[in-house]
Amino acid sequence: MTVLIRPEGPVADDFRPSRRSLGGLTAGAVFTGYAVAALAQEAQPITTGSEGLETGMVSYPSADGFDLPAYVARPAGDGPFPVVIVVSEIFGLHAYIQDVARRLATAGYAAVAPAFFVRVEDPAPLADIQRVQAIVGAAGYEQVMGDISATLEWASGQLWANADRVGVTGFCWGGKVVWQAAARFAAIDAGVAWYGRLAPAPNATPAQMAAGQPFPVDLAGDLKGVVIGNYGGQDQGIPNDTVAAMQATLVAAGATESGIKLYADAPHGFHADYRASYRATEAADGWARLLALFEAKLK
Repeated sequence: MTVLIRPEGPVADDFRPSRRSLGGLTAGAVFTGYAVAALAQEAQPITTGSEGLETGMVSYPSADGFDLPAYVARPAGDGPFPVVIVVSEIFGLHAYIQDVARRLATAGYAAVAPAFFVRVEDPAPLADIQRVQAIVGAAGYEQVMGDISATLEWASGQLWANADRVGVTGFCWGGKVVWQAAARFAAIDAGVAWYGRLAPAPNATPAQMAAGQPFPVDLAGDLKGVVIGNYGGQDQGIPNDTVAAMQATLVAAGATESGIKLYADAPHGFHADYRASYRATEAADGWARLLALFEAKLK
């Protein structure tokens, strides 16, 4: 497996291929297992059933005309239910992200998880981390924001969706997207970012810095809704000083309801229950924070 310790994925020295056999593809070519490049041999992932829920794949046109696939999980019934967009890690729309969507649905939300990377290729079944990183790198800021805009528009047309109450949550790569989306879209009332990069890496090249724009630390004054972050104090890719800088920027911007909780002993990916980085106590606390924010802002 790969021990994912950085928000955009590991470097070559971190990579060890998994020997575990995983899932397969559905008829719609959506991978149904856990990300091959990150699954721990000893993992016992949380599995959330679909009883009392409506779940399945949909697709809708994105801003560039691409037919964007997404996994939807919502309570059975007419609703309307508050909407939560779920933004994946670098591994895309695999079993963990789908389970997160079902967890939200069991809490009363209509969760929509777009497949941001499949214009190029689905990264979930791949063991080659360099290929995964190339796929993720092709999903630029405008494409991702266009996909979120399309998701908001599609949800607004569903009778079971309350498009006046919208949240977003995301992990790793998706954690950064949470901050970006909350700064761009007035429709987003609340967001929960899980260990997404806040500022350029200390060793980032000019090209990497340009490609990573806009960084959350520059967006604090633009947030349209409340955003909270769950971050790990032992995250090797997100230095604690960048977390402190983000906190200071939020305070300076008057974003008093927004802020980050730093879990001192947690590594990157501590909510990902299919990885060796999983920390059950911190993950549960972060999830409780998510539910409390969404309860306050979306219901």
